[in-house]
Amino acid sequence: MRLSRLSIAAAAAVTTLVVATGVAVARHGRSSRGDHRPGAVAATATPTATSVPTATPAPTSPGPTPSKAPISKPGPGAGWVLRWSPDAARDGLRAFEGVEDDRAGSEPGVKHIYVKDGSFRFDMHLVQRDTSPDRQRNEVKGMNAGGSDLSLGLGETWRLSWSLFIPDSLQATTTFTHIMQLKMPGTGSSPILTMSLRRVGGVPKIEVQINQSGTIVGRADLAPLQNHWVDTAVEFRIGDKPDGYVHWTLTDAGRTAVDVTSTGVDLWMQDRVRPKWGIYRSLGDTSGALRDCYLLLRDMRAYRKQ
Repeated sequence: MRLSRLSIAAAAAVTTLVVATGVAVARHGRSSRGDHRPGAVAATATPTATSVPTATPAPTSPGPTPSKAPISKPGPGAGWVLRWSPDAARDGLRAFEGVEDDRAGSEPGVKHIYVKDGSFRFDMHLVQRDTSPDRQRNEVKGMNAGGSDLSLGLGETWRLSWSLFIPDSLQATTTFTHIMQLKMPGTGSSPILTMSLRRVGGVPKIEVQINQSGTIVGRADLAPLQNHWVDTAVEFRIGDKPDGYVHWTLTDAGRTAVDVTSTGVDLWMQDRVRPKWGIYRSLGDTSGALRDCYLLLRDMRAYRKQ
């Protein structure tokens, strides 16, 4: 808690979307500090109720070429205030509070987090290791707007939305592969919420989980969502149980893949809440899914409810 170059898998055809959701409510405990180092939601909506791989896959042909131009999307509507809307080409990595790019220096001289074609790009190579050598991490953390870091506090309701491009080289694993987290800042805090790529019964899924309680907010099949841009939003109220809630939506070309809500949950530790995006994964996968990969993000927005 990292010297081969990125090889990107061939594009997979888009297939039908299958959604399975699960909602459970439980109280999570307070974690001691120990960071794992490692659609739209209507404004008036009322929420309802380690082993290391031993072989590198053979090189593959070039993968899909994502479209370059970001697409302007409408906000959530009345009652919300836009607090953060970075432009990758203009702001670069200054859009974030901090950058965690190969913290252990396992791939010296290689930049893994950067702007390319108007998107934020995160590369991950099999040779990388984090400061905990059983895992890998290339992430950005927090949101910087106008030179100030945004602070998400107790009792507040926020909506984070973004577009993401998940190539088929970035696969779901049997352990953890997080592509977004909500955490309390500080060394060693456990995740409050994660968006992950996980194999469930052998089937690759994308899921959102409230981590300490193990509450699965929702899941969807991953394969139909890969190799093209999709849109997602996580709306949440920060609070101790029963005051917290999460509403997760995921859309593919305007079609709803996920629209689920989990209420009465605990989304608060202490201090403040800070989002993270990127690739943070365990090397303990037993499915053979680990390989050189990347992730693209764009159209990132943060709204606070008035």
